[in-house]
Formats: sequence, C-alpha cells, structure tokens
Amino acid sequence: MENFIVSARKYRPATFDTVVGQKALIVTLKNAVLTGKLTHAYLFCGPRGVGKTTCARILAKSINCEHLTPEGEACNECESCRAFNEQRSLNIHELDAASNNSVDDIRELIDQVRIPPQIGRYKVFIIDEVHMLSTNAFNAFLKTLEEPPKHAIFILATTERHKVLPTILSRCQIYDFTRIEMSDIVEHLAKVAAKEGVTAEEAALHTIAQKADGGMRDALSLFDQMVSYTQGNLTYQGVISSLNILDYDYYFRFTDLCLEHKISEVMLLFNEVLRRGFDGGNFITNLTAHLRDLLVSREEVTLPLLEVSNDVRERYREQAKKCSERFLIHAIKLCNDCDLNYRVSKNKRLLVELTLIQLAQLTGEADEIGSGRGPKRLKPLFQKAVAAASASQPNNSKQTPTATPQAGVAAAHVPNANKSTTISSTTTTTQTATPTASGTQATTPPTMRVLKRPTFSIRGKVVEQRSSTQNAGQATQNTIGMAKEVIEDLPVAEDGVRICWKQFAASLPQEHSALAGRLTNMRPSLVEGLTIQVTIDNRMVATDIQNMRPQLEGYLRKKLQNSKLTIKVVVDETQETRHIYSRVEQFQILEKRYSVLTKLKEALDLDLG
Repeated sequence: MENFIVSARKYRPATFDTVVGQKALIVTLKNAVLTGKLTHAYLFCGPRGVGKTTCARILAKSINCEHLTPEGEACNECESCRAFNEQRSLNIHELDAASNNSVDDIRELIDQVRIPPQIGRYKVFIIDEVHMLSTNAFNAFLKTLEEPPKHAIFILATTERHKVLPTILSRCQIYDFTRIEMSDIVEHLAKVAAKEGVTAEEAALHTIAQKADGGMRDALSLFDQMVSYTQGNLTYQGVISSLNILDYDYYFRFTDLCLEHKISEVMLLFNEVLRRGFDGGNFITNLTAHLRDLLVSREEVTLPLLEVSNDVRERYREQAKKCSERFLIHAIKLCNDCDLNYRVSKNKRLLVELTLIQLAQLTGEADEIGSGRGPKRLKPLFQKAVAAASASQPNNSKQTPTATPQAGVAAAHVPNANKSTTISSTTTTTQTATPTASGTQATTPPTMRVLKRPTFSIRGKVVEQRSSTQNAGQATQNTIGMAKEVIEDLPVAEDGVRICWKQFAASLPQEHSALAGRLTNMRPSLVEGLTIQVTIDNRMVATDIQNMRPQLEGYLRKKLQNSKLTIKVVVDETQETRHIYSRVEQFQILEKRYSVLTKLKEALDLDLG
C-alpha cells in the first residue's frame, strides 16, 4: 500500500508562480532575484499557513540557481537545484527557533556562517518562528545579523512580529504576508480536487475555505478530512455535518420569521438549534454575520464583500430585498450587544431569547426605530389578551372616528424594584361645538378619542404626546389632564448610590483623573430621604464637586431612576488639612499675642532665621 501524503505537503508550492494569494510580495521577490539586489536579512511575518516558510525555501533555491528563467524562477536542472530538491544541499540551513532558542544554538549557527559555500554563491539560513528566541540569543545574534559575511543571507519567519526585538527588526527587510482570500482558497481547492479525482460541490469548498479563516494549510487539512468522511464525494451537507456547522437555511428561516413578527416560531426554532447541540454564543455570532451579509447584499457595489457560493449569493440577494436597511442595522446592533454580553451572562439562553424577541419586534406595526438606538422596550407579546381586557371595560360613549385624534396613554409595564405598575388603557370623550347658520352653536355627539402609546423620559414619568392642533376647547384639555398618571420614582438604596457614584467617577475623561480619584475614595450616604450627602475635608475639592454637581445628579437620577435625588456637599472643618507653619511663622503668631516676647528676643539677641 502506497504511503499517503497529506495535501498540504503534496501540493506545497515549489515555484513563485504556484504560491497562492501573495501576488505583490512574490513580484517583489522575483524582481530582487532577477536584478541581484538581495539584502542580507529578510523577515517574513504573517498568520499561520499563508506561505512564509514556503516562500523562504523558494527564495533560497532561486538565489543559488545557476540558470534562472527570464521570469525569475529556478531551473530545477542545475546541481544546486537538484541538491535542494533532493534535500542534500549544504548551502541552505533551516533552524526551528521554537526548539532551538538558546544562546548555544545561535553560537553554533554563527560558526556555520563563517564557512563559505562550496557550490553556489550564497549560504542561506532560514530561522522559523524566530520570535521564540530568548533575549540572550537575540543579543548574541545581533552583530552577525548586522554585518554578516558577503556570502550569508538570513531569512527569518514569524507569526508574532511584535515579539521580535526592535533591534532585529531594524536590521531586516520586512515582508508582511496577508490572509489568503476565500476565492483564492476555493480556486486552489478545486484544482486539488480535480487532480485527486474528487467530486466537490462549490458550496462545500466555500464552507471549508470559510472555516480555514485565510490559511491555506488549514484549508488543505480540512479538505483531506472531508474527503475521508465523504469517500471522495464532497457535498455541502456532508461538510456541515462533519464540521458541526449550522446550515445557512436556519439563518434564512430566522430572518423570515423575524420579518413576519412570529415570536413563537422564533423561540421554537432556537430551541431546535440548541437540541442539535449548537452553542448559543456561536449561533448569535453567526446570525450577526448573516445579517451583515444581508446588508452588503442590498447594493451591487457592496456585493463583492459577500464571500459565498453563487447559489447562496442569490438567496441572500432575494432575502435582502425583503429587509429594510433600518431593520438590518438595528438587528446587527442587537445581536452584537448580545454577543458582547454573552460571556458574562449567568442565564445565557435567556439572553439570546430576549435578543431574538426584540429582533422579531423590530418589524411590529407600532414600532418606531427612530434615531438608531434600538427599541426602547419590549412590546406586549399577548396583544389579543390586552385587546380583550380593554373591550370588557364599560363605556357609555359611542365610538366614532375623529379627524384629529389626541395622543394619550396606552398599556405599558414599567419595571419596579418589587412590583410592576400597570397603566391601563384610557379613552377620552369631547364635545365639539359647531357653529350653525343662525350663528348659534350646536353640540355634536361625543366622539371617542383613542390614546396612543406614551413615551418615557429618563426620570420615569409619562410624557403625553400632544396634538399639533390648538383649536380644542378647555374641556378637552381638562379631560386629557385627568387621563395623565404619574409613575412613582423607584426606591433608592445606599449601596446602589455608591456603585453608581464610582461608575460616574470611572466615566470621567482623562483631564479629570485627579477628581475621579477623589470621587472614587468618597463614601456618599443617604440622609433625609433622597438627599445624597458627601463629606469633604478640602474646600477646593468641594468647589470642584459643586461645579460638577448638575452632571453628577443627572447621572445618578438616570441610573437609579429617581428624579428627586439631590446632592449635598459638606465641608468638615475638623478634618480640613491644616497649614504647617515654620518656626519663624510660629514666633510671629505668638509675638502678636504676647508682646513680651519681642523684648525677650531683643534682650537675648536671638536670631530665629
């Protein structure tokens, strides 16, 4: 049985032209080889699996080739090229700095640098994972790297450039390798599949490329794994089943249900996702990416940002037509907030479910997304029950439509510390006086005015939306005033005050760092109900806090949801820092009180200086 060679090794590039995804960098290296303008030290840095070590080997081979092609490639026929291909070349040395990172290893390398090449013009030293060298090893390597022999060329490779000493970086010509684009990975995988006799669906290759995250070596490793799983028939369903990836179809279904305002179906579909063993955090992350892809699918200009197969691209384009730009932006914001809070949440499933409910409510009838800050509150989930409760209330007035409905109060639930205060739906009736032909006024039948949803201020009180019409009589204004209800401010605890106090101090800008430090060390206390008292031992600091008191009061009122909070600054004279007097100043103070000290000083000829 023939030994199996993994695709990452079997199809490793052997020439510059076969390197995938690094076109600009390859052109630069080929021109340097053709013109002979070679520097003594190169540094190849970038993510894993993008071709750093491969390009280092190709460059080392091309440097010593005796018969370069016009394109700057090695001929593979001369003695130097054959020795390199057969892995017996004495002019190319590789050192793995991950396991050979001591000073002794570098000194041994320096000893080899002194020996000139027997065949060819240069001795090339490739040091992989150079950031793993110890500090002493770097220092031992500095002098040789700065002034090497004419026949020595160093090629350093690393995935973590920031860990390399700046003195090393300044002595190297740096080449940054980028992540390989998904289209290039898919194209390369298709070529490998054709050579291996594997049938592969385009969607399957796109899924493998997406999972590889820009690394060709990872993509080829996944390709071998999937070929073994599917026995040479690479299908999309087989790939997502083996890699445990949620199908695109789930995200399309979630979006359709949210657009149709079907909250129950959204909850059931999410439960199905959890039962299949998928994590809620990964689901919300992928849902955010799906919404982002829908957003870029709305315009032809941004469509190239969508890296999927052609079939899936058409599905994105069709669903993007159903979604408004406002809905997608707010949906992405909600999912992103959920993703940020997922790790620290104690009830992770509930966090995701609340996010999905809000997504489904973004397209509700009464939803007003507004300025871009997301929905202000969750709308009632059981609209039929609320409507039935409103219909059961006695009403003697005949309901007739009006041309100018007044705004009022609708059903809403306001959170409280221990209970919820419910504002019931209210209606008002007004009588409109209409002038007759004879000049007298005839009273029309009373009309029912349905009051709309309220808006809430920071202080937690209901702000009535008033009509733009000003011709309503005094009776109408009185009736609307009777419909107003004020929500009580929430109770405040001293611990909550101190927590919010420190949060305000932490939010101050850098220029107020000194005041922020003093605020953090203070211990405010509640006195006389809703008065926050803070005791200070310095009048200057007290003045600064008095100047900042409006901002601080507004912050605490908003955070603690109580509009009656006030701040009282007290300066404790007993704790105020005393001035330290010198000996001369002490004598001068005593001299004013006791004049005999002046005579004593003159009599004894004392000098206090």
